[in-house]
Amino acid sequence: MARKTNYSYVGITFILLVFGIIFVPRIVERLSSTDVIREESRSQHIGLQRQDQKALSFILMNGEKRKVPDFTFINQRGETVSNKDYLGKVYVLEFFFSTCPTICPIMNRNLVTIQNQFPERQDFGIASITINPSYDTPEVLQSYADNYGVVNPNWHFLTGDKQAIYELANVGFNLFVAEDQEAAGGFEHSGNFALIDKAGYIRSRLDDFGNPKIYYYGLNADPEDETGQKEEISILIQDIHKLLNEHDNN
Repeated sequence: MARKTNYSYVGITFILLVFGIIFVPRIVERLSSTDVIREESRSQHIGLQRQDQKALSFILMNGEKRKVPDFTFINQRGETVSNKDYLGKVYVLEFFFSTCPTICPIMNRNLVTIQNQFPERQDFGIASITINPSYDTPEVLQSYADNYGVVNPNWHFLTGDKQAIYELANVGFNLFVAEDQEAAGGFEHSGNFALIDKAGYIRSRLDDFGNPKIYYYGLNADPEDETGQKEEISILIQDIHKLLNEHDNN
């Protein structure tokens, strides 16, 4: 009996040796490749989440946080609306005109997309300020808003004194606007959006070099347009959430 038992031990030892030769290198290889890659992927995802959670930057001018300058205009319902009416709300601001044949329709379709992301938030709004106030009366702006499916009561289409509008755009926000008969529709303007927090400060995320981006590209909602400009509507939506949460948590 003892001799048979020894043969069994030898057989078991032989099987373990073969297993080690065949399978252990495969396990080691898998640990050094697939599992490590999976772990790196998890770490990268966590890193992206952390980056996404970073607080938005303030825009500084002469060392001071930049606030929206005072303004008072008339909205599509004939109501007087000022920057003070937006206090307590996170909002997006644009300059446009209703007869714009080029970029304005794209911008405002994107703003409708943004509007629809926050249907229950009474503390979110949009300011669309015309740069052609002589044509864009409250009645024209109301029709324009209706055509685009505007339902947010805090989305004001604003008209008023042309000089005050142009000063607000070019000086207050540094968002270029100009009357130009050579341009399509007779006007030129930026295709960017500004993001403002509940206290009236202009906010933005940082770029890869740690500088504030200041404005958000408002012209497309595609992953990348033909010029190579990356889509920024999705990050604008993320940043609106950040500002809403920032104040919810205070």
